[in-house]
Amino acid sequence: MFKGHPRGLMVLFFTEMWERFGFYTMLAVFTLYMDETLGWSDSYKGQIYGLYLGFVYFTPIAGGWIADKLLGYRKTIILGAIILSLGYFLLSLSGPSLIWIFYFALFVIIIGNGLFKANISVLVGNLYESGSSLKDSGYNIFYMGINLGAFLAPLAATWLHDYFGSYQPAFAAAGTGMILSLVVFEIWKKRYMHADQRDAHTGAPLDKDEKISPAQEKERIFALLTIFAIVIFFWMSFHQNGFALTLFAQRSTVLIDWLKPETYATFNPLFILLLTPLIVVFWNWLRKQGKEPSTPGKIGLGMFISGLALIIMVIACLAGGDADANNMGPQWLISTYFVITIGELCLSPMGLSFVSKVAPARIRGTMMGGWFGATAIGNYLSGLFGGFYNSFPHHLFFGFLVVLLFISAILVRIFLKRLKHATR
Repeated sequence: MFKGHPRGLMVLFFTEMWERFGFYTMLAVFTLYMDETLGWSDSYKGQIYGLYLGFVYFTPIAGGWIADKLLGYRKTIILGAIILSLGYFLLSLSGPSLIWIFYFALFVIIIGNGLFKANISVLVGNLYESGSSLKDSGYNIFYMGINLGAFLAPLAATWLHDYFGSYQPAFAAAGTGMILSLVVFEIWKKRYMHADQRDAHTGAPLDKDEKISPAQEKERIFALLTIFAIVIFFWMSFHQNGFALTLFAQRSTVLIDWLKPETYATFNPLFILLLTPLIVVFWNWLRKQGKEPSTPGKIGLGMFISGLALIIMVIACLAGGDADANNMGPQWLISTYFVITIGELCLSPMGLSFVSKVAPARIRGTMMGGWFGATAIGNYLSGLFGGFYNSFPHHLFFGFLVVLLFISAILVRIFLKRLKHATR
């Protein structure tokens, strides 16, 4: 699976792994902290959850611009890592009597993530020569790093909550994860530095791509904006894993000592770690047969499979989950996580790869930020819509998301020819 890939990929793999450990350790207990420690209503929790996830993925647009025009990718990433660590440690000091620290810490985290998130994804793509057939699988491998951190995070958050009896230590662990991320990024920097080469006189990024005409650039930007608009509905649905699915685990699923509501978030990254090698092998096999789908084709397939996943939740709710009576077995959530993980693997790493392939080099950081900006809108909508979780039967809640995902898959199919042309 790793054959032929540049050595710098594993450095960025572990850098991102520790950063995502911090992000998902915090996210695993975020809703529960607001619910149990701060005592907020579902509606207000949904607003804060949505605004946080919206802004944390929207600021990478500015972070990408800063890297493109001012600091370069490496320096912007380092600054983001330092600020992120500070934000998590501040969050660990918050509480009912120190609400202002809670809000300020979220603000700091949002700024730090904006500087970090898009730019490390750009570095991954820059490791590869233009037109490399390994780029898609490279992003799949990088995505494993994201989810190795995400897998460890809920386990750490659960243990820390059990041991200390509060959620604040999980926030401190998130800050520690960011420090480890920065250490890895600095120690092995020689392996990826060539992906951040800049002109010695102007400081501008070196453009190794073929020259493209204004018409080609316009076509590429149109293709990117089209994908950005469509994937909003995926993220609106997918990030119910931190809200509606967590509330379903808390209120509708049988309570088990070793499987707590925050622990269910472990299944998604676990399935990614198990399934990614199979997905990479499968795409490689199809490539040899001349049948591998295009990158945007994989994105459309991911939308459709994600819709199938939420149909499981519709059935679960109709089978008794609507009652919020802790009467449903864990298999409903686990099977939903399994299927939606397959959809995610077809969509999320391929979205990063699509941006790396299509975005003009001079604005690659900004356009990668645009991908996360679309994620931001979807994340905000996930919280906004999640606030209505108890306003109508849960099966209708999930059914609405199924419809959105299927419509999104159809839209990708409609624009597929133009999207494929932009990658040439």
